[in-house]
Amino acid sequence: MNDDQLDLVFGALADRTRRSILARLAEGDANVNELTALFTMSQPAISKHLKVLEAAGLVSRNRQGTMRLSRLEAAPLKDATQWLGTYRDYWAASFDRLDDLLRRDEP
Repeated sequence: MNDDQLDLVFGALADRTRRSILARLAEGDANVNELTALFTMSQPAISKHLKVLEAAGLVSRNRQGTMRLSRLEAAPLKDATQWLGTYRDYWAASFDRLDDLLRRDEP
């Protein structure tokens, strides 16, 4: 994943409504009306959130008959998790160093 795509993913995840939409889509595909029913906002507002998620590659949309369904695309989440994983290693090493320091100062 390139830096621009990673920016889009983290930007999309920065909004709690979009995170809630992703959580719902993790349960299965949904149309915009089903998603709108979960929130106290208009259908056009939900559609805007879906467009942000789609631009980030986190959601795909396809037609099924007369309905347009949204589907979770989890691969970008895996890439973002891998990027964050580098910092997990940093913090683990930092805590290990702190543990060593504290053990040396024990009476």
